[in-house]
Amino acid sequence: MALDPKFAGQVYSADVSPKAIHTLELFLDYVCPYSAKMFLTLFSSVLPLLPEKYPGKLQLIFRQQIQPWHPSSTLTHEAGVAVLRLAPGKFYPFSRTLFERQKEFFDVNVVRETRNETYRRLARLAGEVGVDEKEVYGLLEVGEKPGEDGGLNGGNGVTDDVKVLVKVNRLTGVHVTPTVLFNGVVENSISSSFTGAQWKEWLEQNIK
Repeated sequence: MALDPKFAGQVYSADVSPKAIHTLELFLDYVCPYSAKMFLTLFSSVLPLLPEKYPGKLQLIFRQQIQPWHPSSTLTHEAGVAVLRLAPGKFYPFSRTLFERQKEFFDVNVVRETRNETYRRLARLAGEVGVDEKEVYGLLEVGEKPGEDGGLNGGNGVTDDVKVLVKVNRLTGVHVTPTVLFNGVVENSISSSFTGAQWKEWLEQNIK
């Protein structure tokens, strides 16, 4: 599936051209424990392999899959989009940090704070990986006054981008996280419980 260039930070590739390469699309939610398990294994054991073993053969796309039954899912993904906007190269490090600390954004840990207070905590996480905390918060903050047109439901600085990402994901019909697509087809053999060794075995068998 095509990717808008402004979301290019979601792609982790090893100096690949867009010609005849394999694509793994990872539909992950920042507050899903199974997504965290998959991503953290990939980050530590798989991504470092790509430049060495699969240059020009494979790209990964992190598809941000909001799960709306967890209200903070939307907020965490908005933070990811803010990072994409400001520092695309920091998207994967930010995602690693957020997955490592995802419990801080589970329902029980956000229920007593305002939406903007949650955004402040997310902006601080972005700051920890080298993204300007103030700029991140500036994109996330929801104002307390009506918009210039009198509107009361205008969202924030990343709302329009989030709408695009949700629209793209809906085209696939993906529901469960994590879900992996390999070259556009759901790859049910890949599990969130995959170890680094299992990932390496799968890649050896499938990336030619």
